Amino acid sequence: MALPGRYLGACLAACLGTLLAGLAVPAAAASLYVRAGRLVDVESGTAKAGQCVLVEGERIARVEPCAPPPPGAQVLDWSAYTVLPGLIDLHTHLADVSGSADVAAPLKTSPQATALLGAYHARQTLEAGFTTVRDVGTYRGLTDVALRDAIAAGLVPGPRMYVAGAYITVPGGGGELNGVVPNDQLPADMRLGVVRNAGEAREKTQYLFDHGADFIKMIATGAVLAMGTEPGQVELSDDEMRAVVEVARAHGSYATAHAHGAEGIKAAIRAGVRSIEHASLIDDEGLAMARKAGVWLVMDIYDGDWIDQQGTREGWPAEYLRKNRETTQEQRDAFAKAVRMGVKLAFGTDAGVYPHGLNARQFAYMVRYGMTPAQAIRAASLDAATLIGHEKELGSIAPGKFADMIAVSGDPLADVRVLESVAHVMKGGAAVK
Repeated sequence: MALPGRYLGACLAACLGTLLAGLAVPAAAASLYVRAGRLVDVESGTAKAGQCVLVEGERIARVEPCAPPPPGAQVLDWSAYTVLPGLIDLHTHLADVSGSADVAAPLKTSPQATALLGAYHARQTLEAGFTTVRDVGTYRGLTDVALRDAIAAGLVPGPRMYVAGAYITVPGGGGELNGVVPNDQLPADMRLGVVRNAGEAREKTQYLFDHGADFIKMIATGAVLAMGTEPGQVELSDDEMRAVVEVARAHGSYATAHAHGAEGIKAAIRAGVRSIEHASLIDDEGLAMARKAGVWLVMDIYDGDWIDQQGTREGWPAEYLRKNRETTQEQRDAFAKAVRMGVKLAFGTDAGVYPHGLNARQFAYMVRYGMTPAQAIRAASLDAATLIGHEKELGSIAPGKFADMIAVSGDPLADVRVLESVAHVMKGGAAVK
C-alpha cells in the first residue's frame, strides 16, 4: 500500500487541514428530532414512510410516527431522503498508506506521516457514510490505536474504530513488508506481531492487548499484496493460532484470520476464530465448517477489479496482479455459494487497497453475487455490529443505540448503488455532513 511521492506531499497537507478541522467537530445537540422521508428497518428489510427519530445526546430515544417535535428540540429535516443506520466496514486500513506500485512506501512514510494520512482517510470514510469501522492492521504498529483514540477524543473527525494494533504473522509472511530491505532490518514498529512459535504468538498477542488493541488479526495464509507469499499457502501453525485465540478470549475479545487458502481457512476455524477475512479459495468443506461453527466470512469482492484495472495502469508488481487474477473470480463464486448455503456474511472491503471513501461500491457486487439489497445493507449494519459484539449499541435505528444515521436519495432497497452517494451523515447525534 503506497502513495506516489508528489501525491503523498499534497495528501499530507490535506491531512493537516483535516486534523485542524477536526478540532471543531460538531457536538451532538441536546435534543434533536429527525424527520425521515423513509426509514429503513434493517431487521425486517423494509422501509416505512412518515417516521421520526428523537435523539437525546448521542443516543436514540424514540422512533415513532412523526408528530410535533418535543419542546426545545432542534428539527433536522431529512424528509426528502431515505434514512438508514450508519454503515459499518469490517475490513479497512485507515492508518496506512494506500495501494500503489511502490512496495516500499510504508517504510518511506514515517509513523507521524502515517498518522496524518490516517486522519485524512478517516474523514473520507465518515463522509462516505461509514460511521464505524474495524481496522484490521497497519504496517506501522499501533498507529491505528492512536488514530482510534484521537477520533474518540474528538480531535479528528472519523468513524468509530475497533483496531488490531498490528498483524500476527510469521517471518516473511503475508503480514510483513517483504522485498524492500532484509526483514530483520525493518523498524521495530513494523514487526510487532512477528512470531516463530506458539509461545511468541501468546506473548505478542498479550503485548497488543496491553497496548490498546481491541481484537487480534492473524495472517493465517499468504497474501495477494505481499511479496514472496502465496494466498493458498498456510503460514501460521495450528498451535500458534490456538494460542492467539486463547489469549484473545481471556481478554473478552476474539481473533480474526486473514486466510485465502482452503486449508488455512479450515485451520483457523478449528482454532476458534470469530471471522475469516477474504476466504478467497474456501472449499465446500470450509463453507460447511464455517456454517456449523457460526464463523463469519468477510469477503472483499469488489477490490479485485480495482487492483486489476488500476494496478495494471500504474504498474503494480506483476506478482500482485497475477495473484489477484488467480483469486478474484474464485472468491466471488465462493461468496455466491456461501449466500446459498446460509453462511454468515458481513461487509468488509479492504479499503486502502483502493481509495478510502469508495467503500460502498462493494454493495453492488454483493447483490450481483446473490444477496438482495436488504441482505447487503444488513451485512453492513446489524450483522456487522453483531460480529464485533456491539449489536446493542450499533447497527440499526432503535431506542438506546448510538444515533448513527445516513441519508440518501432514492431507494437503496431497490437500487443499492444509491449508497455510493451519501447526502447526510450523523454520528453519535452530531451531523457531520
